[in-house]
Amino acid sequence: MFIRELSVRDFRSWEHADLELSPGRTVFLGANGNGKTNLLEAVGYLATLGSHRVSADAPLIRMGATQARIGATVVNTGRELRVDVELKAGSANRAQINRSPVRRSREILGILQTVLFAPEDLALVRGDPGERRRFLDELSTARLPRLAGVRADYDKVLRQRSALLKTAGRQSRSRADLGTLDVWDGHLAEHAAVLLAERLRLVHDLYPHLSQAYRSIAPESRPAAIAYRSGYLPRELLDPARVPDAGDAQLLHEIMLRELAAARNRELDRGVCLVGPHRDDLELLLGSAPAKGFASHGESWSFALALRLASFELLRGEGSEPVLLLDDVFAELDRRRRTALAEVAAGAEQVLITAAVAEDVPMELAAEPLRVHTTGEADRRTSHIVTEDVRHAEDMHRSR
Repeated sequence: MFIRELSVRDFRSWEHADLELSPGRTVFLGANGNGKTNLLEAVGYLATLGSHRVSADAPLIRMGATQARIGATVVNTGRELRVDVELKAGSANRAQINRSPVRRSREILGILQTVLFAPEDLALVRGDPGERRRFLDELSTARLPRLAGVRADYDKVLRQRSALLKTAGRQSRSRADLGTLDVWDGHLAEHAAVLLAERLRLVHDLYPHLSQAYRSIAPESRPAAIAYRSGYLPRELLDPARVPDAGDAQLLHEIMLRELAAARNRELDRGVCLVGPHRDDLELLLGSAPAKGFASHGESWSFALALRLASFELLRGEGSEPVLLLDDVFAELDRRRRTALAEVAAGAEQVLITAAVAEDVPMELAAEPLRVHTTGEADRRTSHIVTEDVRHAEDMHRSR
């Protein structure tokens, strides 16, 4: 899989850009603040319908514009598909496949697969559980695009059920309130069961890749492992060595209904939903100790990198090699970690890299450079790809 053409309009610092890309390795070079990362963010958005830097879409729209547009021509096993997304301030996004509108933006998921490694990934190890839940769900959705609809339905039911819990206080509970809560319990359990089954399957499948990736990066360190952590699921289901079963979703549905019933009084007292995948976590272990709080800075970086490399190997092993996005990470890594990442990147079909200077990128990658420059006032700077002619003119100007 590779991107043959990328276009952006009014996205972040880019007023417009139309880039022809090729398989292999491309590096966007430029000083910090010039807009290199914005291009990788745009690519990642097409793959996940989200940004790795912000939780809302509004910051992605260029200041002064009312909408932004991202598009790409994606080549996968010889077949080309054009995918476009329009981000509009204050209204729902719109998407197209081969210039034809689709009903829901999430219908484009799966056309482009990416694995992105960025400085923000340190939060996977040191951040709150929401970072790791997002990692699990985005990777699960890359494997099974229809899961995006399940996630959306779960979030919608969770909001509505939580609102009902808040209004149905201990003194004002009625038969109507409790009967309505029964209905929402059923909906929540239905969607949660599918989401949980896919998360457990992912942890099982990712585990060996993670263990191998971490061992190659930090062979002197304690062995790395992952496990799904949940306060309401039986311990045997949480064992990453357990082989997922076709009947897991039904089993998880029954468990959810039982646990929701058992937690109802506590939920009504507190006004929050206490049971479900929104409260779970991905446990990261070094030896027998949790990585969060016990890992050194170097070990944390190694674990974050291993999670991304494991994701890449998992997706590649399932038949569709993702585009690898490396956002200004080589400068953050020591020699061993740079070498491990470079070895994977050297074998990937397409790699898009950002770096402040060419020396940050390992020479063995032989990446094609594209220089990024900005012009304009500080609060309205505009990014451009600098051509050879422009660079020559700038050099001549500086020499005078």
